[in-house]
Amino acid sequence: MCGIVGYIGARNSQEVLLDGLSKLEYRGYDSAGIAVTTEQGLQVRKSKGRLAVLASQLEESPLHGEAGIGHTRWATHGKPSDENSHPHTDATMKFSVVHNGIIENYLELKEGLIADGVQFLSETDTEVISHLIAREYDGDIVKAVQRAIRHMRGAFALGVLTEYEPDRLVAVRCASPLVIGVGEGENFIGSDIPAILQYTRRVYILNDNEMAVLTKDAVELMTIEGNTISREMIVVDWDALTAEKDGFDHFMLKEIYEQPKAYRDTMRGRMLDGLEGVKLPELKVLTPERLKEIRNVHIIACGTAYHAGLVGRTLIERAVKIPVENDVASEYRYRDPIITPETLVIVVSQSGETADTLAALREAKRCGAPVLAITNVVGSSVAREADDTIVTWAGPEIAVASTKAYTSQLIAFMLFSLYWAQVTGRADTAQLRHELAAMEALPEQVEKLLEQATEMKRVAEDMAKHDNLFFIGRGVDHAVVQEGSLKLKEISYIHSEAYAAGELKHGTLALIEDDVPVIALLTQPALIEKMVSNIKEVKARGGVVYAITDEAHAELVGKETDGVFVIPTTLPHLSPALSVVPLQLIAYYASLARGNDVDKPRNLAKSVTVE
Repeated sequence: MCGIVGYIGARNSQEVLLDGLSKLEYRGYDSAGIAVTTEQGLQVRKSKGRLAVLASQLEESPLHGEAGIGHTRWATHGKPSDENSHPHTDATMKFSVVHNGIIENYLELKEGLIADGVQFLSETDTEVISHLIAREYDGDIVKAVQRAIRHMRGAFALGVLTEYEPDRLVAVRCASPLVIGVGEGENFIGSDIPAILQYTRRVYILNDNEMAVLTKDAVELMTIEGNTISREMIVVDWDALTAEKDGFDHFMLKEIYEQPKAYRDTMRGRMLDGLEGVKLPELKVLTPERLKEIRNVHIIACGTAYHAGLVGRTLIERAVKIPVENDVASEYRYRDPIITPETLVIVVSQSGETADTLAALREAKRCGAPVLAITNVVGSSVAREADDTIVTWAGPEIAVASTKAYTSQLIAFMLFSLYWAQVTGRADTAQLRHELAAMEALPEQVEKLLEQATEMKRVAEDMAKHDNLFFIGRGVDHAVVQEGSLKLKEISYIHSEAYAAGELKHGTLALIEDDVPVIALLTQPALIEKMVSNIKEVKARGGVVYAITDEAHAELVGKETDGVFVIPTTLPHLSPALSVVPLQLIAYYASLARGNDVDKPRNLAKSVTVE
């Protein structure tokens, strides 16, 4: 994945495709390419790197044709390279495909195609699709695509061309966004509206398990089974910048709302049928036998990723019953840590290029420890240098303040801890099924939680009037409020501190006075009563306490606080995936109330690549 554009009409498609791809650059990508049906047949140009690299190639060797597909790739399967760039073709170069999403059973399909004599040129799951369509083709590209996708499991949006039928462009959506643009004597496809907004404001939004067949003069909508669909056309009245943000005012808010999708994408393909366990085929070095030899764990990261690691410690210790230490990456090497071959070092980085985290990874490997990376970027330095990598499928994150990348890291830790417990015999099938069912429910629970965002806006606008505030929590809630405090600091510029609530009486209460705001997080049943006592200590000194708790404890907590926000109930150790969302919203709306640039806070950068 990341960006798809398609065109069929009377214009030179190369120009339309390059222009459309440029409108999707905000999404982030590592390579780009186009395929065009020319008088000489289907031709492809693609390259690793920025779109400018592709544009330069096309200046030297342009493609002329009135139908084409284009793609900017955010690597999922295979490192960023010319070979792994989209579009992909079959062996005869007669069929071309662009694809967003993940084909879960691509290895199984690939093995079958190799057995039939197919030779693959890339490491991607997408190339499987082009070979499947070629195998199924019998003169009708639409039927060939329909037959091919019956073999595929996963999430995908497709654009498909064949030189055998240059007057048709096929688009398919299965759990990955795709829109159809309708023009005069020309039609378009795009993974996002900005890609086509310069040419038309009339669009159809494809739903899951639907497809479209485009010619220059018509668009036919149908189900993937071939049943015709009638749908009202939408007229887009956004400007281009708003379109990039899907109608949200800022990328950060858009990315907060994208978290349910990021959860689903990170879980997709990693749960066994019937929720009977977890599968992580990407683990090659950390075999079940190797995991049984591990005696302790070091989790190393910076900033928001460090806070994800704090939750990860709770998850691993609970599931596997071995000791876990957390370290800030910039300090790790300098404390002379005790690292042995029986130490598993887990490094966490959104970008995979964080300099301090990379240095810590290299120190761990020098000492002979196996290294597992959790990152959002396939082919990044962290992913390349670690022994094994669990990729989070959060997609590109544009806002400097991380939201969906952080919560996807939590999902990765949840999956890994359950997998480790499973392969070492510490969890039975019934327990795994129970926990995975709770995980599966998280995306929908976040969606319901986000419906109450205006409540957090009111709280945030009150917080924005203060220059200092505090967060408190106990257990895993303490890990979460540290992330909430960081979010507030980095985009609202309000000074805030997060404390383990039990530490209040050891000095921090000296800072509590009349009207000082305190945000308390209470999601751990075993600690609710102790948290209520801590809240009373704050209230007795004039503090104003706003609480976030689950449905089971809302009534009790509401009696002791000045306001309460209720989140859905889940298993206590999974609660961080829910409880952090209102904290993200508080930070966002407080920054907005103060008139700050939410997406680009002062003095900060998205990826820290220097020590």
